Amino acid sequence: MDLGLKGKVALVLGAGGGLGGAIAQTLAREGAKVALGDIDATAVERTAAAIVAAGGEALALQWDLADLSIIEPRFAAIEAALGPVDVLVNNTGGPPPTPAGGQAPELWTKSFQQMVLSVIAVTDRALPGMRARKWGRIVTSTSSGVVAPIPNLGISNALRLSLVGWSKTLAREVARDGITTNIVLPGRIATDRIKFLDEQKAKREGRTVEEVSTESTGAIPVGRYGAPQEYADVVAFLAGAPASYVTGSVIRVDGGLIASV
Repeated sequence: MDLGLKGKVALVLGAGGGLGGAIAQTLAREGAKVALGDIDATAVERTAAAIVAAGGEALALQWDLADLSIIEPRFAAIEAALGPVDVLVNNTGGPPPTPAGGQAPELWTKSFQQMVLSVIAVTDRALPGMRARKWGRIVTSTSSGVVAPIPNLGISNALRLSLVGWSKTLAREVARDGITTNIVLPGRIATDRIKFLDEQKAKREGRTVEEVSTESTGAIPVGRYGAPQEYADVVAFLAGAPASYVTGSVIRVDGGLIASV
C-alpha cells in the first residue's frame, strides 16, 4: 500500500526510544523526510544515522519537551532543513511509577509540563501550516492506562487520559481543514520502558523479572509482547493518505490485552 508520504515532512518526538525510533524509521522508509526530537542527543543521533544509512533523509534534534521556549527554534530548524511539518507524532516519556495518592504537587506539575502541555504547544505550532496546506496528520501515543488504569502508574494514567480528551476535541475543530488527529495506545510492547516497569514491579513484589514478564505475557491473548515495528506500522498508516477518514479515534495496539470493549 502506498501511504502517500513521499516528500512529506514528519516530526517524531521521543525518536531516540524504542517506539519513537521505530516510528521514525518506518515513516522514512515510506519516503517521508523525518525530523527527530529527543532529550537524549546520542539516542536521537543514532536513530537518524540509521535512517540516513538506509537512504532516507533525517534531521536529529536534541529536544527537552519540558522546555517550551525551544519549540520555535526547533521548528525553524526543521523548516529550514526539510520544510514545514505535515505529520506530527507526539510521543513522550512517562513519569516514574507511583500511586495516585500522596504525590507532591511539584511532581504533578513537572509531569504535566513534560507529557501534556508540551504536546499541546508543539501541536499548536504545527497546526497553522497544516491548515494553510489543507493537509495534516497528528498522531499522539499514550498508554493502555487511558482505557484500563495500570496499578502504580497513577500520574501516567491521569495525565495521558487528558490527552485523549484534547485530541478528540481537536479532531472536530480541524477536520474540515484536511487534518486528522488520533490517539494510539500501546499494550505491552517490548521497549526499554516496559523492561523498566517490569523490573520495578519485580522489585516491589520480591519476585524475579522473568516471573513478572511471564505473568504479563500470560494475560495477553496473542501470548507475547508486541514488537516496536508492529506499533510503528499502525502509526504510519494513520499518518498516511489512506487514513484520511480516520480521526478522533483511539486505536489499541495491544494484542488483545485490554479486556473492555
